[in-house]
Amino acid sequence: MAVVRSKAAVLIAAVMLLSTAQLCMAAGRRMELYQPDPATMLTFHEGGAVLHGDIPVSILWYGKFSAAQKSVIADFLLSLAAEPQASAAPSVAHWWRTIDQQYLSPVATANGAGKETTRVLLANQLSDEAGSIGSSLTLAQITALAATTKPQKGGIAVVLTAQDVAVEGFGMGRCSLHGSDAGAGTTYICVGNPATQCPGQCAWPFHQPAYGPQGPPLVAPNGDVGVDGMIMNLASMLAGMVTNPFRNAYYQGSSDAPLEACTTCPGVFGSGSYPGYAGDLKVDPATGASYNANGARGRKYLLPALYDISTSSCATLV
Repeated sequence: MAVVRSKAAVLIAAVMLLSTAQLCMAAGRRMELYQPDPATMLTFHEGGAVLHGDIPVSILWYGKFSAAQKSVIADFLLSLAAEPQASAAPSVAHWWRTIDQQYLSPVATANGAGKETTRVLLANQLSDEAGSIGSSLTLAQITALAATTKPQKGGIAVVLTAQDVAVEGFGMGRCSLHGSDAGAGTTYICVGNPATQCPGQCAWPFHQPAYGPQGPPLVAPNGDVGVDGMIMNLASMLAGMVTNPFRNAYYQGSSDAPLEACTTCPGVFGSGSYPGYAGDLKVDPATGASYNANGARGRKYLLPALYDISTSSCATLV
């Protein structure tokens, strides 16, 4: 049940969040919980490139992940490639199809590439369970690790780090990131497990927020706060990656620190959201878990809102 708060309390909470935002800011952040200014536009920048068509994804599991954790994330990626009608509505596939239709297909069509549907395809998976280069990684090391997956041109290397692996800036500045090598035409994403690292930002709303009113956290749909937090951040980074892979396509603000398809709508997961409240979500009657998207193999996930270019607003699945 939603908690009704006074306007004054909400205003105070919003001020507290904004004043402390610099402690945990980044592309994959969860807790800058404000609604975007409707007058501010996320737009396509002429000459920019997007990823389109079949996009092979290579995963590097860095550190220890259980078989169950890997399955949750792999099923999410499989869900992206499914037909929207393959899962009960609302679905992960519908969320992905919206990105394709609003962002990717228009650019591809304008460039003469046709109307081919964009699909994320799980190409290969590598494991470095021992953490061969240590448990504290720099951003340069993340780039090097991504290269070990040998991503195909037009593909994405995804580095997923375990909860006991620290990444430069993660937990004190970001939850995830994406980057690219424009010359090679390759891109990479890094997402950390936030179970113990900045969970108030990177795993909210499945963990109590780091700042503001301390309401009870929601129940994670896959029973793992860290992995369900990773899904939210991975989804956000995938949306940003395909729509703005080389920081010259769809974004708002500075290209050096862009707001993208999901990060333009931070903290928004369902309709009626406001600072400290994720929005009206679906609840699994059997587990009490909150979610907004159905996926492959009966999975349930919580996915971030997408910026709707046609309405200049944040659109949610529920």
